[in-house]
Amino acid sequence: MDFVFASLGLAILLIAGDSLVRGAVNLSLRLGVPALIVSLTIVAFGTSAPELLISIQAVLDDVPGLALGNVVGSNIANILLVLGIPALMTGLATAGTDTRRNYIAMMAATVLFMALATTGRFAWPQGIVLLAGLALMLVSASREALGHRRELKLARAAELAARCESLDPAALDAEAEAEAEAEEEGEIEGADPEMPWWKVILFVVIGLAGLPLGAHILIDAATGIARTYGIPDTVIGLTLVAVGTSLPELATTVMAAIRRQADVALGNVIGSNMFNLLAIIGVAAFVGPIPVDPEMLRVNLWVMFVAALLIAPAVFGGWRLGRRWGIAFVGLYVIYVVMLLEH
Repeated sequence: MDFVFASLGLAILLIAGDSLVRGAVNLSLRLGVPALIVSLTIVAFGTSAPELLISIQAVLDDVPGLALGNVVGSNIANILLVLGIPALMTGLATAGTDTRRNYIAMMAATVLFMALATTGRFAWPQGIVLLAGLALMLVSASREALGHRRELKLARAAELAARCESLDPAALDAEAEAEAEAEEEGEIEGADPEMPWWKVILFVVIGLAGLPLGAHILIDAATGIARTYGIPDTVIGLTLVAVGTSLPELATTVMAAIRRQADVALGNVIGSNMFNLLAIIGVAAFVGPIPVDPEMLRVNLWVMFVAALLIAPAVFGGWRLGRRWGIAFVGLYVIYVVMLLEH
């Protein structure tokens, strides 16, 4: 029954997380919050909400190892499974992608996280450092997005001017601004200008109610499985919970691979890994101390680091992640899980 309840809790978490993103995005846009701010904050935090609630609930239920295992395991699964399965299915042509800057930021966050882990626990001082890193990441991302938007706006204005040279420059500028904003909103996950108010509120309520409920059910079931089979709660977090909470990223990446959007696939994984390290443990550390198991320091954190290094050739060299890469990634993940369960 614990596996049934774990599946139920996970399903509630995923549905509630998606519902919260849809409701919060449309509510924010209707209240006049700029689309750029929505995409950098609400969407990013909303898609990480299941992992965040699981980590907070695990700390409250005195199984902090599950919280840390969830984050580290999710990052490993994001590289080896979330990129490995699409590579196995269709391949990822990364030659035209430009994710180097974000990849470097992810590696910096990984090194920072590992350095803090050597202190033996994540408490509020470590949480402050992680959240400071998150703030720097958001500032950098906002500057990059604003620069991209300015370029888009200039391109639109030039296009409009070429079509109609007699129009007033101020009018051209305003029209270009409106088109840039509309295109930005259209790219935001869950944005729907036609969604009625009652539906927006309903999505928000379902998300806010479902997330803590799903987290509570999943944590109870996961700890029950750990007790029944004598598996440490950290291992449950690294495997069952981590894979479950990586399912939304897997779905997004598979669709991106089918549409030949390798930049979306890589960007999704890199962004998710940064948020897992900086935001989730950063917030959960304020709820209660999260001790770092010696095995986590000796093995799992290094597996996470090496897994992150494996995609460097795709990021910097434009190497295609084809079927052989997919087989290697998925095979490495299977070996890792088997070693965890046998240890």
